[in-house]
Amino acid sequence: MKERKVVASDAREVKRQYNVLFTQDAELDLNELIDFIVAQDGELQADQILGRLECAVFNLAEFPDRGVWPKELLDIGIREFREVFFKPYRIIYRIDDVNVHIMLISDGRRDMQTLLQRRLLRLI
Repeated sequence: MKERKVVASDAREVKRQYNVLFTQDAELDLNELIDFIVAQDGELQADQILGRLECAVFNLAEFPDRGVWPKELLDIGIREFREVFFKPYRIIYRIDDVNVHIMLISDGRRDMQTLLQRRLLRLI
């Protein structure tokens, strides 16, 4: 039997899977957001937005570093949190060794500076 030599193109990068966990605050954010959309635009629209938000969140299990640092926190030197967007919504999260912690889900048109300071800076 002929021995096969492995070449670089045969190698597959093993991607690390992170656990995605919601804080209680983030769960409350999501529930309130969906309730608001149901009241304003109906259940079908809320289901569609929920599905797209969930997709954005659970993609972080494989690619947690793809998010950017929130500008409001970067301006004060904090790089502990990242965010991804599903416009107009912002998903703020923190990464540790094995988990992605979803900290906040909010409409980006809100006063994010105050919200981030009140919600996240108390955790540092």
